[in-house]
Amino acid sequence: MKRLGAVLHLCTILSGLVFAQSEAGSIFLLIAPGARAGGMGEAQVAVANDAYASYWNPAGLGFLDGSELAMMHVNWLPGLADDLFYEFLAFRRQYPTFGTIGGHVIFLNLGEQIRTSETGEELGTFTSYMTALSLSYSALISQDKSFGLNAKISYQHLVEIGAGSEKGKGTSTDFGFDLGYMQKNWLLNDLTLGMNLSNIGPKVSFIDPDQADPQPTNLSIGINYAIINTEYNKLNIVYDVDKLLVASYPDMDWDNNGYIGGYDEDGNDSPGNDYNKAGKIEIAHTDPIYFALFTSWVDDWFLGGDIDKAVSGEYGDKVIGGWTWNLSLDANGNGKPDSDEMEKTIGSEPGDSDWGIYNEWGQKEVGSNEDRSLTDELDKLVHNTGIEYWYGKYFAMRSGYYYDKTGKISNPTFGIGLRFAGYGFDFGYTYGEPGHPLTNTMRFSLNMEF
Repeated sequence: MKRLGAVLHLCTILSGLVFAQSEAGSIFLLIAPGARAGGMGEAQVAVANDAYASYWNPAGLGFLDGSELAMMHVNWLPGLADDLFYEFLAFRRQYPTFGTIGGHVIFLNLGEQIRTSETGEELGTFTSYMTALSLSYSALISQDKSFGLNAKISYQHLVEIGAGSEKGKGTSTDFGFDLGYMQKNWLLNDLTLGMNLSNIGPKVSFIDPDQADPQPTNLSIGINYAIINTEYNKLNIVYDVDKLLVASYPDMDWDNNGYIGGYDEDGNDSPGNDYNKAGKIEIAHTDPIYFALFTSWVDDWFLGGDIDKAVSGEYGDKVIGGWTWNLSLDANGNGKPDSDEMEKTIGSEPGDSDWGIYNEWGQKEVGSNEDRSLTDELDKLVHNTGIEYWYGKYFAMRSGYYYDKTGKISNPTFGIGLRFAGYGFDFGYTYGEPGHPLTNTMRFSLNMEF
């Protein structure tokens, strides 16, 4: 990656690859550690029975004895760049009558960039990276139930100084915490339930606090069922579902007057301002975390107004619609409005009955809120499925599937594991479409129990 600004573009790509929704900050916190998890479709929240539990579900640490050190190295997204590296180091130790202490360190290297001026003059190079430190505590509530929590601090170093007239540095230091729960023999013998609410904290900001993004608060719920559980043969099927608890809205006409904004917070006329007459913000924004925990379940369905996907603004403000679809121009016969089939509305203004419902690119804007359904919310869930077979305590074979419909990610995964004399080695491989950045991602992990 060798261009100024490429690092920001890279972060956007990482956002889309880690999760479908890219409106959150510190997305690197969602990159899955552990080759074992990597081989099982990243389904792990109800497994979490090693040092990696400090990431996947800190409640899992409460069931573990002794001490363990774990580490992972991976050339991240080999199909995208050759200088991206992800490192993970975790530790746990159990203290009788007190509980288990653990934690982990994450380091993501984004490679070297070339700094350029506004005129394209090269000004040298800089490196970009992200890192996080998390401390964990877990204890048993009963023989089959455990809770856990993490306290974390993260640091993102994109660039030392802003570009052009921007003031400040492209760095951010943030804090957050996770809450985990695990219950064994849930409903059935050998069925484990796991839940983890991660990355709860204030918004992430760099140079401009007004453009701060919410942390990638994520809810993971999983089950782990031991189909076979004998001395020499163990077979488990696991399934996780992830929901990013970030409620975001693009430019939206909430009051259906055909414009985005045009008023101040008090509802007074203010051309170019961001609010409607009722004082509700209409430009792109996100809900604060204490609202998003609830509104994120319905922000793409029940909530929202008409979406403004482009600025067509000869009226001084962002305008909803204003173009109609001329079906007679549908030369390709696809039955869908295309940009070369649009005609601008003449003699009308936003809000009139004959005002066009499309923008100039053929995207529907007027009435778009009526087209949203529960399906839009369900499509944003990420599904992780895995299977793991152990022969004795020494050899494991794994397979899984990672599916994110909105993010257009559907990757099979495979892996193996070896254990001997307190040492463990795991390998995970992600398969995918040729050219996809996640394709051929290989994870290597090492565990040491003592």
